[in-house]
Amino acid sequence: MKSLSLKNVSKKNVKKIGFLVTLLLVMVGAFCLFSTFDTANGQGEIKVICNNKTLKFDVQPRIVDNYVFVPFRTVFEALDAQVTWDEKTGTIKAVSEQSVLEINLHENTAIIKGNKVTLSPKPIIENGQTLLPLRFVSEALYARVSWDGARKTVYIEKNKLPVVGSYQNLKKILESSETARREEYQITDNENVSGGAGAGAQVPASQDMSESRKSADYSTTNIQVEGVDEGDLIKTDGTYIYQVNNNRVVITRAVPAEKMAVTDIINFTAGEFSPQELYVDDKHMVVIGSSYDNRPMAKPGISEDIRIYPPMPRSQTVKAVIYDIRDKNKIKEIRVAELEGSYISSRKVGSLVYLTANKYLDYYRIMNGEESAALPIYRDSMLKDTDIKIPYQDICYFPGRPQPNYLLAAGLDLNHPDKEMKVAAFLGAGQNIYATADSLYAAVTGYQTGEKVAPELNTLVYKFTLDQGEVKFAAQGEVPGTILNQFSMDEHQGFFRIATTIGSTWRSGDTFKNNVYILDGKMKLAGKIEDIAPGERIYSARFIGDRGYMVTFKNVDPLFVLDLKDPRKPKILGALKIPGYSDYLHPYDENHIISFGKDTVELSQKDGQGKDAGTMAFYQGMKIALFDVSDVTHPVQKFQEIIGDRGTDSELLRNHKALLFSREKNLLAFPVTVMEIKNKNPNQSQNNFPDYGEFTFQGAYVYQLDLAKGFDLKGTITHLSQEDYTKAGLNWYSNAKNIERIIYIGDTLYTLSPGMIKANNLNNLTEIMSLEIPQ
Repeated sequence: MKSLSLKNVSKKNVKKIGFLVTLLLVMVGAFCLFSTFDTANGQGEIKVICNNKTLKFDVQPRIVDNYVFVPFRTVFEALDAQVTWDEKTGTIKAVSEQSVLEINLHENTAIIKGNKVTLSPKPIIENGQTLLPLRFVSEALYARVSWDGARKTVYIEKNKLPVVGSYQNLKKILESSETARREEYQITDNENVSGGAGAGAQVPASQDMSESRKSADYSTTNIQVEGVDEGDLIKTDGTYIYQVNNNRVVITRAVPAEKMAVTDIINFTAGEFSPQELYVDDKHMVVIGSSYDNRPMAKPGISEDIRIYPPMPRSQTVKAVIYDIRDKNKIKEIRVAELEGSYISSRKVGSLVYLTANKYLDYYRIMNGEESAALPIYRDSMLKDTDIKIPYQDICYFPGRPQPNYLLAAGLDLNHPDKEMKVAAFLGAGQNIYATADSLYAAVTGYQTGEKVAPELNTLVYKFTLDQGEVKFAAQGEVPGTILNQFSMDEHQGFFRIATTIGSTWRSGDTFKNNVYILDGKMKLAGKIEDIAPGERIYSARFIGDRGYMVTFKNVDPLFVLDLKDPRKPKILGALKIPGYSDYLHPYDENHIISFGKDTVELSQKDGQGKDAGTMAFYQGMKIALFDVSDVTHPVQKFQEIIGDRGTDSELLRNHKALLFSREKNLLAFPVTVMEIKNKNPNQSQNNFPDYGEFTFQGAYVYQLDLAKGFDLKGTITHLSQEDYTKAGLNWYSNAKNIERIIYIGDTLYTLSPGMIKANNLNNLTEIMSLEIPQ
């Protein structure tokens, strides 16, 4: 082999140019992997496998000075790039679906994503072909590259996302996105520039795990997708109850009920870690929450010994603490994993736990040269306790106008504690998460691309595959409008369904319109229904099999039944309008839906001059209803129940995990705070505004529910004493004995508050035992 200077290379020798990419050995497995190969100059044949196909070369790849060199044309064409050669300028141009790369062999330079760089190391010319370092494949054509040193094999997989690549490129991406945002909003330099996506997204709703049960006779968390567990405040294994409780995890032996006892309390340091939810299986307990770093930060450019007081804002991470719980007398911590940022959501599929976080980027600091604020970090005690920075080369970004956030997604295998946590990083954001056993979808509000004077809000959806703990980007979709929550999303038979609302309350003259879009496996539009219920907006949605259900509201509650069997020709089958609205829809069976929401009353209104100003709907008590959708063209409300008056509330209206439902046991239960108007008087309302009720109850409402009799209130359970009710007066107040969850184990119903666990006979609700939880 002979290495030549480019200045001395004849044009004849460069007509069949070829080229390729470098890789860091230690970063095998990262999502957007690239760097140098940490190996000595190799001897023997190097195999290159691209998209599962072994490539054949006229000039063989080789390792020189720890860099792998390959003929570029063969690799680029294998990645579906069109390669052209301009003999006059000495320029190679490779064009793919995602990128354009230009290489000038006369100047020894390349233009990648608009950035001009010097080629280093220099190309190798042999037998009329040019060999370049393999790193350009990942940098220029967004390919995922890994190196098997033992087999001397390079694996190349076509990637669909560009990589950030460098600090300078990150600044360019952020600057371009911010400039576009300012133009859209007509923001001046004096206005505040803020970013960041909200945490605390809910979890999805879809394929039927409609009952809180397993094969064992105890309830589980009310989840959306069968086989995909969701974290919650409470978990049980059928014998013990595990409860997130006032910055602690309280473990209680619940069976037998008459001998309930707290067996362990795991305390966390207030201000450093705040547990939010947990998972439990036969071997492990995973506690997930927010962790904070109180260390004062050094001022940029000043010695680390000089600190700023008071400290700058604390660094926040999503923290997962894993415990071995096989011996309940010796529960022990075995691993800690953290992602920088705020918690979005998580899922557990078998022994695999997936975490997602949003890391807000400090635009001002990054654009003013503080590179320390640019890279996201994670920690994994299996590797080391110190921060691990994710390099620019391993951070992908979503084309368009990515928000100044990092979306971090990680996977942990609980059954293989020696296996490192896989972390994928994306410049963008995530707000709501939907997941199946094989795929994860992250949705975020953005702006429609294209030339519009007044751009509309839209929803960007990023699809990822879940592969044994790795999160890999698969495709990106975009639909008009915004989603309500996780229940607005669903996957069925390879198609993704999403319900959105177009319009806003803050823009004058805006009219709400509602839509359902169906995207194929590549997140391309397959079918749609638009302009549903103009003037109203979605209050709840649910997709179940070949049907979809949508509730919109302005003055009344229309329930729409959607036929989604043909994803390319969806249609509305029927609609029913009734007073009130529904916040959450839950399947009873394939032909019946339970709704949870509020009753409403429509009252006439007067303007300032006393003239008629139309009507306005006001919410009243909590409403639960059972709908019969056997005749999909004419849905029918079979039964309804109204609880309390104006002011009555339940966590279930915001969080589906607060529901306990078992069709087999005819059981329906949820926590509720009841407000009631004493001595109701039709003329009591002031200025035609309905009155609020007085606080009368906090606890669990327990119903029998069947298709013949509807809702039959078996009874109520409260943890509050008479003294507590007396102290409350007319208004509800926060109390450690407010019931948060209801579960069952066998024939015992357990209600849980931070201060107490009560066990009641499931058949007649007689109390078996009350257990005070130490505070």
